Amino acid sequence: MKPKHFILLVIPIVFLNCKSPNIALYVGTYTKGDSEGIYRLDFNTKTGILSNLQLSVATDNPSFLTYSPDRTYMYSTNGTGNGFLSSYKVNNDGSLTILNRVSSEGKGPCHISINNKGTKIAISNYGGGTVSIYPIHTDGSLKEASQVFNHNTNNETSHVHSAQFFKDDLFVADLGRNAIYQYVLNNDAYKLKHKAIVKTTGNPGPRHFALTKDGNYIYVINEYGASITSIKRTENGFELIDEDNTLEPTFKGFNKCADIHLSKDERFLYGSNRGENTIAVFKRDITTGNIERIQNISVHGDWPRNFTIDPTGEFLLVANRNTQNIAVFSIDNTSGKLSFLHDFKVPEPVCLLF
Repeated sequence: MKPKHFILLVIPIVFLNCKSPNIALYVGTYTKGDSEGIYRLDFNTKTGILSNLQLSVATDNPSFLTYSPDRTYMYSTNGTGNGFLSSYKVNNDGSLTILNRVSSEGKGPCHISINNKGTKIAISNYGGGTVSIYPIHTDGSLKEASQVFNHNTNNETSHVHSAQFFKDDLFVADLGRNAIYQYVLNNDAYKLKHKAIVKTTGNPGPRHFALTKDGNYIYVINEYGASITSIKRTENGFELIDEDNTLEPTFKGFNKCADIHLSKDERFLYGSNRGENTIAVFKRDITTGNIERIQNISVHGDWPRNFTIDPTGEFLLVANRNTQNIAVFSIDNTSGKLSFLHDFKVPEPVCLLF
């Protein structure tokens, strides 16, 4: 007969080995049709299978989502009326409890980001042309906006589309004015440093951007230009490295680019094409920052607005708005190329959050 203490040691090991590979995927949506708010899915990090679709909270047009750094709270844009920003408590069962909502200080809020300390949030208002900064209460709820930057001028209409914090910087992509702005933190308030960190030509329409972990490179996907602008940080500011097309040369139809993400190891870059309905895959030189397009793969749906890479770095998931499905791809970590696996029906998906 085996000693009892041996049995007690074995039991925890068995439970650890049986740990479920499922993690939560939250889906932000438009609520113009069948959708009722923010949904939650189980994602299997071994197989890439999506399952168990559930409504986490009923809310209006939660088109972009982000977590607090400790993942205790979630925040969403709400593109209803003049625009709102909402805060939620993430419950143990995956449901969300709304804490409060505040004005987005501009119409058409379309993007939300949070700083690493979890103390400030930035909202991009496409319709209003403003970016708004919000302090966060210790209970996760939102204070009213502490700063609102209006990018409109008498001669130019702003369409702020995204913003990201990096250390003490805040970068803002303005699709309407074809510029990437840089704000710098000074005495707990942001001050404009550059109206445009690099010069652009024509009307590319900068929409979203990806920063390398060290902040030395910025890759901007241009909605109208069907291109990616590569930017390098220098001692004196920033310089433009290159412009690369996101489309196959044979494609001649209507297209609007949307989202952009770097791979976990930063050797590959991915961008979404709405129209060609593809993910464009680029190989990235980590020394020079240059990129080269190596694949355009169908998203197996229509109008891929947003996509994400799962925490393992093994899968890429695409939210196809018009066909109301999420397409799942495996990532070849050697080549960076994608292979389609399967898809899952979700009402009006426009944002994916792991």
